[in-house]
This record gives sequence, structure tokens and C-alpha cells, in this order.
Amino acid sequence: MEIATPHGPALAEVDEPAEPRFLLVLTHGAMGGIDSPDLLAVRDAVLGSGGAVARVVQPFRLRGARAPGSAAKQDEAWVAIVEALRRRHPGLPLVQGGRSNGARVACRTARAAGAAAVIALAFPLHPPGRPERSRADELRSAGCPVLAISGGRDPFGIPDEADVTRLVVLPGEGHDLSKDPARAGAEAARWLAERIPAG
Repeated sequence: MEIATPHGPALAEVDEPAEPRFLLVLTHGAMGGIDSPDLLAVRDAVLGSGGAVARVVQPFRLRGARAPGSAAKQDEAWVAIVEALRRRHPGLPLVQGGRSNGARVACRTARAAGAAAVIALAFPLHPPGRPERSRADELRSAGCPVLAISGGRDPFGIPDEADVTRLVVLPGEGHDLSKDPARAGAEAARWLAERIPAG
């Protein structure tokens, strides 16, 4: 599904059960794609628990850019993407999330998009080796419950428990969360089941 935004087209791959009870919109990091092991694992687990899942390729990636560019433009495009997906799934509670840079976008836009919750996979708390450049304010400003799932060896840091609703640290995992991605999926689905009751 191609989606027009103010900053170029985006592409969404949507999977849904027969009667979805919520919509989860996920996106990639600055360099990766929507087929990363953790995003696929979250998709599979959430589909199994009754959620529709849209994995979004953002406009900058479709253009072939190596970096997201302006955060303001990225966020504006994201809100347009989510609005289009919500029109396709009217009445469903919205959850949004992503990995790394995508988790930052999901947190920054949660209020504007009307998200009920955010899933932040490998949230990059700071650039490697630069803990003084914390991005914790993005987590704190989401305005809705945030689940952060991080690897215990992530060089981009691990969020503080005080800045999120729930923090899951996966021992031995790095930034890519690729050793046991099914664990990330299970944690996400379990948390969403608690936050969005059936029916």
C-alpha cells in the first residue's frame, strides 16, 4: 500500500487477522528495513494476539537516502502515514512503534497521532560513547504508555525504568535484537494484551 505524505510516498505492508481489535504501526531504523528480525517477530506475535500490523517504509528510505534528515519533516510524514492507515482501519485503537530511529519517531509523534501506546525497540538513548547526549526526553514526552525493549549490550544505551511504563532488557542482545527476536515479540504481545483488553 503506497501512502502519500508531504515529503514523498511511503510504503506500508499490512497484515491483519479476520477481526482485528487494534492497529499496530511499526517502522524501521535509520539504516534498516521492515524485515529486521525484531520487527518480524513483533508482527507475528501481535497478529497471533488479534492485532492488525502495518510495517512502514518511510519516505526517506524509498528515496534511497542514507539518513532520515530533518526530524520535523520525518515526523510530519509519519503523522500523515498513520492518518491514512487509521482511515483504512476506523475505530481501532492505535499503537505505534519501531526500532532505533523508528522508535524515536513513534515517541515524538504519539500525541499528534493519537496513539494509545508505543513500543520502542532498541531505543537509541544516546549516540555510542556519548551518554551526555541523552534522548530520554523523547520517551518522556510520548504522552501515553511506552514499552521499551533493549539489548543488554546495546552501545546506544538502555532507557531508565523511570522514563518508560515498562522496560525489558534482553541479556546478551545488542542493538539489532537478533539473537532471540521471538522474545521481543512475545514481550510486546503480552504487554499489549494487558493494555488493550479483548472486546
